[in-house]
Amino acid sequence: MRNRFRGTILLGVLACLVLVVQVVLLARPQGAAAPAYRAPRTADGKPNLSGIWQSMNEANWNIEAHSADFPRMPMMGAADAMPPGAGIVEGGPIPYLPAALTKRKENYDKRATREGDPEIRCYLPGTPRAMYQNMPFQIIQGTDFIAMAFQYAGALRTIYMKPTPGPADSWMGWSNGKWEGETLVIDTKDFNGLAWFDRVGNFASEKLHVVERITATGPDHLHYEATIEDPQTFSRPWKMSFPLYRRKEANARLLEFKCVEFSEEVVYGHLRKVPLN
Repeated sequence: MRNRFRGTILLGVLACLVLVVQVVLLARPQGAAAPAYRAPRTADGKPNLSGIWQSMNEANWNIEAHSADFPRMPMMGAADAMPPGAGIVEGGPIPYLPAALTKRKENYDKRATREGDPEIRCYLPGTPRAMYQNMPFQIIQGTDFIAMAFQYAGALRTIYMKPTPGPADSWMGWSNGKWEGETLVIDTKDFNGLAWFDRVGNFASEKLHVVERITATGPDHLHYEATIEDPQTFSRPWKMSFPLYRRKEANARLLEFKCVEFSEEVVYGHLRKVPLN
């Protein structure tokens, strides 16, 4: 009798607990997300994005979804073959205008030549390509300026946090930044129209306008998003997005990759009186 009484009390307690859990779940707004990550702060109270970061995708070969492809330079074999990738472009294929799509095919056909991908000749990668070029880069954050230093070719970007007009067109463009809550928003214009987005020839003109949004989603992850607009090349604006990962090695740092010496034969070899081979 006593055991039966204890069992009845235990069942009643469990029923009450179940009821409390149900009430809590019902009281929570449907679809409510977990609290957003709040990054550590700098001295001026802004989210601290400083660190060494790197992408982990195949976008430098092709920003669109793609299968594996043959090497640009046949003698390199598998070492130069393109790995497959899911792409970083949102919402389907890049919306090229007809004439620009023809130029994109021309770029692909000459991608391994001296007139092809600027990366082969060690030119600056441009924006946003520098952000996913499969080499690390460093964000150095200040109040009036934020610097980005890239391992490839020693490329540099300065984001001006007080709006400043660009003095001239350039490979990397001219960047002005602002904060929207936890997100760094970078507005970049004044491009020279010579950079490619990847190794297969996706490109934009000097009318390119890039708006980037960088948000810390955890202590070691950033979410990167870029809206691409160029009325001379695309029928509408489009987006790319991907995560960036913090380099966690104890001795993580940018190393030297001054690629000019690796490019001399590509750029000037045709001027030799006696070819090397």
